Amino acid sequence: MSLGAWLILVLLATIPLALWIKRHLLAASRADWGRPWLNTLDGANRIFCRRFHRLHPVPVPLPAHGAALVAANHVSGLDPLLMIAASHRPLRFLIAREQYRRFGLQWLFRAVGCIPVERDGNTHRALAAARRALQRGEVVALFPQGRIYLDHETPARLKRGILHLAKLSAAPVVTLRIDGVRGAGHTLRAVALRSHARLTVFPLLYYDEAEPERLLEVLAGRIGQIR
Repeated sequence: MSLGAWLILVLLATIPLALWIKRHLLAASRADWGRPWLNTLDGANRIFCRRFHRLHPVPVPLPAHGAALVAANHVSGLDPLLMIAASHRPLRFLIAREQYRRFGLQWLFRAVGCIPVERDGNTHRALAAARRALQRGEVVALFPQGRIYLDHETPARLKRGILHLAKLSAAPVVTLRIDGVRGAGHTLRAVALRSHARLTVFPLLYYDEAEPERLLEVLAGRIGQIR
């Protein structure tokens, strides 16, 4: 049999397998990202986090519709994947501009609606984009610590952007605590090293005009950092 014939046979045998895998991944998806291929990735990520990183399913209490904020401690590059795997709605992350521009991944960050944040302290553009997303009824996720922080490090003051967004949108704030990541302190290494990842979900927080700083105080206590 010629090489061309063998290649055709291999292709014909591969197509059913690829379709089966796609159906399996779509079945595992729980969030509608608006595009079939993104929903397929959503399913793949959920399987990856639960099977490889042994994430126990803990549903994030997001409202079925409307704006919401999700805030978590930041221990590694695995954190966003874990948060997405536990959420039944798409999350739009605020991420550092240099991470947004990471080679080979910018197309994906753009497709899932990530919002790049400048490191120079000029957050006006990013916060404006996040506010517009909340006005459209989307879910915005962020790490108030601003960068990766481990528990043994000197506590950091939380960034005030989440307070600003909660005040303007009146959206509920879902607080998550991430633990059990084997590659804590690293970005890509944390994704590759198998973990016993855990998410702790806290009751919803709301901005209170009578106690404007209270949200940050409670949030700091939950994720293990001072204000």
